[in-house]
Amino acid sequence: MKSIIRYPMKLKLQQLVLYSALFAAVAHANHAMEGPPIAIVHVFASGENGIFANAYFVETAEHVVAIDSTLLESTSRALHEQIVALGKPLQAVLLTHGHPDHYNGVTNLIAGAVIDVIATADTDRVIRESDAIKEKLWTPVFGAEWPKHRTFPNRILPDGDSLIIDGVTFTVHLLGPGESHADSYWVMNDGHRKVAFIGDVVIHGAHAYVTDGHTAAWLRNLDRVAADLKDVAKLYPGHGESGGLELLDDQRNYLREYRNTVRSLAHGQPALTELQKKELVAHMTTFLPTKNLEFLIPLGADSVAAELATEVK
Repeated sequence: MKSIIRYPMKLKLQQLVLYSALFAAVAHANHAMEGPPIAIVHVFASGENGIFANAYFVETAEHVVAIDSTLLESTSRALHEQIVALGKPLQAVLLTHGHPDHYNGVTNLIAGAVIDVIATADTDRVIRESDAIKEKLWTPVFGAEWPKHRTFPNRILPDGDSLIIDGVTFTVHLLGPGESHADSYWVMNDGHRKVAFIGDVVIHGAHAYVTDGHTAAWLRNLDRVAADLKDVAKLYPGHGESGGLELLDDQRNYLREYRNTVRSLAHGQPALTELQKKELVAHMTTFLPTKNLEFLIPLGADSVAAELATEVK
């Protein structure tokens, strides 16, 4: 049996009038909506220094809900400032998966307040198991921008369970291994529309992180998400611009091309030579002509080669 966490809504009459007027204006500007929404999705897009990681914050009648929290000290502080500027308290932080560019900034985001940081049990486990390793690996790269104090989930939500904040429902769906060792996505339903915060199920407009070595599972996840989210109005990815189901097609095509290219270069071996990695970079930057996260192409080559070698056996 699925559980639902309900957060109380205490809206004063004057606030209700003002808030209704605000959302009436939003609805008027969006002719595709059948009625006025009761939630506004705000996008925080990190730049190149923050590896283009997205965080989102949803404005409800009285509160704010954040989805992910960015990588760096500077980006997470800027995200916090944008939320504070709304004049509504942060009620919860929802995490999509356990990569640092999505949970590193939680400490700055909550700024010492007692706030629910919610994830699936698998995402929580991945964060706790890999955090020290990631810190050791990436602190020399990011220096003082790497948050010294990181906050882990303090509330676990099982697959398919929901929380309701001011009448807006957020439901978590566990995917398992994919882009990370434990992916999940959140569907928001405000009574008028559904949108999905899909984490790194899609890395849009940039080269993909495949180093965790689950590209076959990632492809299966894409098929599942495409089937599950047919009635969703918009997908909000972990990196890049939002869009529709075509984002899933683009990610699927990229992963297939990457896998096929590694397969042809590796000839069944579990790793590529440095020369082969250069060939891989040349090919993938032709396939997706952008420099965004290009460094990830050779970084994941051996992981995918090893994965493919196992599949052959």
